[in-house]
Amino acid sequence: MRIVTAAVIVSRGAVLIARRKSRGGAEGFWEFPGGSLEEGETLEECLERELAEELGVVAVAGEVVAESRHCDERGALRLIALRATIVSGELSPVAHDEIAWVRPRDLLKYRLAPADIPIAETLIGKKDVLGE
Repeated sequence: MRIVTAAVIVSRGAVLIARRKSRGGAEGFWEFPGGSLEEGETLEECLERELAEELGVVAVAGEVVAESRHCDERGALRLIALRATIVSGELSPVAHDEIAWVRPRDLLKYRLAPADIPIAETLIGKKDVLGE
């Protein structure tokens, strides 16, 4: 099973999502930014690397806030969402064509990638994670 990290980045009560340019059938879907765990990495290291590569920011990954499991044409994956804080840099998407800051209650109005939907559903009820 492939392990993938996702960032829950919160600012002023909104969470960051990004629309995927292209990636094995995921183009056009919105997601919590992140990526696949590489051998020898911790979840935190993976997420911090992916945020630097995909969004051009330095971030610090924190605690796990939600998880989901999903199967698609590429096989089974376990998506692990961690709280993350941007510490430097400006958001400059590389793998995405658009980013948005979205109130949790509005997340399901976006065409989220299937593995991201349970993460969004969890966040809707987690006001403590979102700073509300």
